[in-house]
Amino acid sequence: MSKVIRAGIVGAAGYTGGELIRLLLWHPNVEIRFAHSKSNAGKAIHTVHRDLVGETDLHFAADMDPGNIDVLFLCLGHGEARKTLTDLNVPAQVRIIDLSQDFRLAADAVLGDRNFVYGLPELQRETIQSAQNIANPGCFATAIQLALLPLAKAGLLKTAHVTGITGATGAGQSLQAALHFPWRANNISAYKTLQHQHLHEIRQSLSQLQPGKHALHFIPWRGDFTRGIFVSCSTAFEGSAADAQAIYGKYYENEPFTHLSDQPIDLKQVVNTNKCLLQLEYVEGQLVIHAVIDNLLKGASGQAVQNMNLLFGLDEKAGLLLKPVNF
Repeated sequence: MSKVIRAGIVGAAGYTGGELIRLLLWHPNVEIRFAHSKSNAGKAIHTVHRDLVGETDLHFAADMDPGNIDVLFLCLGHGEARKTLTDLNVPAQVRIIDLSQDFRLAADAVLGDRNFVYGLPELQRETIQSAQNIANPGCFATAIQLALLPLAKAGLLKTAHVTGITGATGAGQSLQAALHFPWRANNISAYKTLQHQHLHEIRQSLSQLQPGKHALHFIPWRGDFTRGIFVSCSTAFEGSAADAQAIYGKYYENEPFTHLSDQPIDLKQVVNTNKCLLQLEYVEGQLVIHAVIDNLLKGASGQAVQNMNLLFGLDEKAGLLLKPVNF
């Protein structure tokens, strides 16, 4: 009989919580023991996540029972995960996967007896496999790191200029002016120019492969679409286009979800999947790396399930063979 992992979800009514429920419902090795939501306690899950009508009869739980699970997913706002774990008596043997930024930086990675490992499989798969607690990477951070890690591994990363555009779901479900339909539709805007919060974790990872302080200039944009991230990173490169292809091809040759394309890439190739696609362009001494991911899957809940699979010794792709919405 295959291994059954008992899972609990806190913050299950939001976008990442909903995606996690969808993935775990269809995961061959998982049983959802509770999906907690303060604001929706007692409601049928499908009344909030309406695409799950006919898929589950589960209701949002008012209480959390961490003594009856193997893994706890935290789909909470930044700052809330640390507070929740401080207040909640989670048994030491229960593994935790946090989707907020509370534990991503080395300076913040310890809470009591728990030490959190940064959960980017393409960076430190073996460390994740032996970990107890995972800090899931940010969405923009995932895309940008996957675009730049091969250069850092080769010791060739120089100053990088990055632009990236994200869908509306990247800002969460809470109401705010930047998500108001009449403003967002047919519109693009920049925000947090050169000071996005994900820069800290990106630099931390790059320094792990290529020690030193990395100059990374990032301008994020809000897009007028629902989900997905497209980033373009430009950096000086002294080799040839073939050299760059070889570096990236070698780094990702055994990765199940990150793939190098020799054709132009677009968002629809990855939306609704856990994939990251990369495309390289070499122009007059500049290497441009384009990367696309689904911000709610490879950028959040899909990567969390990928990390769970690694923690429990499952097939890394289990529950994550998803069809892209290509048209």
